[in-house]
Amino acid sequence: MKIREKSVPGYERVLFGSDDAAGYRGIIAIHSTALGPAVGGTRYWSYKTEDDALTDVLRLARGMTYKNALAGLPFGGGKSIILRDGNAPDREQLFRAHGRMVNTLAGKYITAEDVGTSPADMEYILKETPYVGGLQDHAGDPSPHTARGVFRAMQAAARHKWGSDDLAGKTVAIQGCGHVGYFLAGELARVGAKLIVADVDAAKVKRVVDDHHATAVAPDEIYSAEADIFAPCALGGVLNDQTIPQLKAKLVAGAANNQLLEPRHGDLLQQGGVLYAPDYAANAGGVINGCCREMLGWDVPKTLAKTDAIYDTLLTIFAMADREKIPTYQAADRLAEERWRPIHAE
Repeated sequence: MKIREKSVPGYERVLFGSDDAAGYRGIIAIHSTALGPAVGGTRYWSYKTEDDALTDVLRLARGMTYKNALAGLPFGGGKSIILRDGNAPDREQLFRAHGRMVNTLAGKYITAEDVGTSPADMEYILKETPYVGGLQDHAGDPSPHTARGVFRAMQAAARHKWGSDDLAGKTVAIQGCGHVGYFLAGELARVGAKLIVADVDAAKVKRVVDDHHATAVAPDEIYSAEADIFAPCALGGVLNDQTIPQLKAKLVAGAANNQLLEPRHGDLLQQGGVLYAPDYAANAGGVINGCCREMLGWDVPKTLAKTDAIYDTLLTIFAMADREKIPTYQAADRLAEERWRPIHAE
C-alpha cells in the first residue's frame, strides 16, 4: 500500500492510496473532527480524472460535517472514494486494501457503504480495520432509513409550501430508482402520492413501476415532468443552469448529495419560487441509523424517532430562511455552523 497526503485548505487530512496487487486506487478526505470522529461512506465510482474524484470526495466530506452537525450527532465529516476502472475486480481484495488505508487513520475516520458499495463490502473492510459501520448483522443497509428521512423532509416542505404535509394526490418525480429511490417510492405510494420515475437502468425503473404503480419517463424528461415535487435520488450536481428552467415542480426534496451544482443554483431555485429542502438535512436518515445504532448503541424506536425529527429540522430551516430572507441552503449552513464552528475554533 502506497499512501501520500495532500494539504487542502479547510480540510484536516486528504489521503491518496494505491495497491497495484489489489487493483486499488482510493482517496479519503477528512473535513472536520470538531464534533467527533469523521464518519462518511465509501463510494465506488468511475471518474474521468483523479481531479474529478478529488472534487467529489471533498464536497461529500464537507457535506458530512454539516449533515452530522445538523442532525445533532457527535461525529465529524469525512468521505472516501475507490476509483472504478473498466476491469472486474476481486471485491474482497479491493475492499480489504481500502480497509488497510482506513486503518492508518486510527479511528479519526469511520466508513460505511455508499453509492456502488454494500454491507457485504463493509465485511471485507472489517477484516482489516474496526473503523467501519453498516455491517450486515448490525445497522445494515441504510437505504430505507435515508428514504424515510427524505419522506419526512418532503412532508415538512409540503407543510411549509402548501399548508399541509398530506402528500396524497401530489405527483412526485423521482430521479434515480436505486435502493433509496425504491424505498422512497414505497413511502410515497403508501400515502397515496402519484409517482413519475426515471433511471438510466431500465431494470430498476421496471421494479418501481411494477411494485409502486409508477409512470416511467426517459432520464432526460424527468426534470420537465408534470409534477408537484422533484426528488433527486441519483448523483449530485443535477440542479444547474440547464435543468432548473425545465422544472415544473415547486418543491425539491431528494436523497442525492450535493444536488446544487453551485451554491448560486440555490438562489436560482428561490427566485423561481421553488422550495428547496437542503440535501444534507433531508438525507441524514442513513447516517443517523448507522451512527446511532452501531456507534451509540441506541435501540430501533429511539433511532426512528431521531430520523423522524428531520421533519422538525426542515421546518426550522424554512422558518430561518423566511425570517432572514435568505435561500434555504444558506439557512441550513448557518444552523450547522452554529454547532460545529465554535468547537472547531477552540
